[in-house]
Amino acid sequence: MAGKSETMLGGYRILDLTSEKGFYCGQLLGSLGADVIKIERPGGDPARNVGPFFHNMPDAEKNLFWFAFNTNKRGITLDIDTADGRDIFKRLVVTADAVVESFAPGYMEKLGLGYSGLDKLNPGVVMTSITPFGQTGPYKDFEASDLTCWAMSGLLFITGDPDKPPVRISHIPFAYLMGSMDGAWATVIALCCRERSGVGQYVDVSIRDSLSKTAWMVHEIWEVTGENYQRGSSYYNWPGSEVSMRVVWEAKDGYVSFMPVFSPARAPSMIQLVKLLDSEGMADDFLKGIDWAKLDFRFMTQAEADRIQGYFARFFKTRTRAELQQEGRRREIGIQPICTPKDILEHPQLKARDYWQKLEHPELGTTVSYPGRFCLPSETLCRQWRRAPLIGEHNREIYQAELGFSNEEMVILKQTGTI
Repeated sequence: MAGKSETMLGGYRILDLTSEKGFYCGQLLGSLGADVIKIERPGGDPARNVGPFFHNMPDAEKNLFWFAFNTNKRGITLDIDTADGRDIFKRLVVTADAVVESFAPGYMEKLGLGYSGLDKLNPGVVMTSITPFGQTGPYKDFEASDLTCWAMSGLLFITGDPDKPPVRISHIPFAYLMGSMDGAWATVIALCCRERSGVGQYVDVSIRDSLSKTAWMVHEIWEVTGENYQRGSSYYNWPGSEVSMRVVWEAKDGYVSFMPVFSPARAPSMIQLVKLLDSEGMADDFLKGIDWAKLDFRFMTQAEADRIQGYFARFFKTRTRAELQQEGRRREIGIQPICTPKDILEHPQLKARDYWQKLEHPELGTTVSYPGRFCLPSETLCRQWRRAPLIGEHNREIYQAELGFSNEEMVILKQTGTI
């Protein structure tokens, strides 16, 4: 990183009007150097009240969810539902390169702040809208949670184990994050187009669309075979087979990932694993007699597959994750530990790449470790520049130093609930 001083988006200004549906979009743009101004309603964004909280103390200024997705932003308060608020927002638009928002379709137009109005104020402005179903179609006005978008994308259908209903695999807002990422790269591409054409454009991002395109082969398998892709999170079902194979295994101190795919290409790996079991006295004549190059699980019964996998399950429980990984590397067997949050924070690979970055939180009297970047450019910087803003933290900096409001005007705007 030494010697780097430029950023990819240095000099660009982004106005961020998103809710949790699009927080991550602005954060990504900010990590590339853009000046992202997070605009909250007076009193703070409702998402500040979503737990968990720093040291479990419920406080809008100590919200870990807010911390995680709003770094790299300056923050102001502004009520665009008021006439004065809309006028101030328009003044900000004149200074901006892009506006990112996640209101319901038609909301910004109703306020006179839709793209058709903003591009008259600033012909070069890019406006990106991130909504559950996009700006068109019969579902455009439907509200949806992260889980709803996930379920309707088809991606939720394939999570969980094959003999159980679909499950949400985490409490992370996965759908919102995917929509935000698409919003970020689409905004950057629109800005690049502006460099050639001189005009901005409107970018319509549907969270459901973003998730549907990540569903791997699910749609193609149905189109070609008329069969549903088989569900499997801790188990794996190969298309065209009724056999489930484990991919998550219990170790002595946690879990490891290992997929026993039986094919000629994987035969050497399986042979090495059997040799390892044999050295520990855990392989009998049946296991040692298997011709791994010819074994085809597609023509096996589940009982036969379970018998083979039982040997591996018993062995994995006798070793720690580190021991299994070490043996796997030595013998070229694809065994990997399933890392806990503590493992990730202490992982030597991430430390070697300076992945973690500490940001000061003076109001908390401490520093917090954050993922430092999402890419490592050779010529520019991508990093965490600042912690998430406090409520209205940069009001004076932006309204007075940049827009020229006086102290008296600031008092009036505060008293009227505009800021």
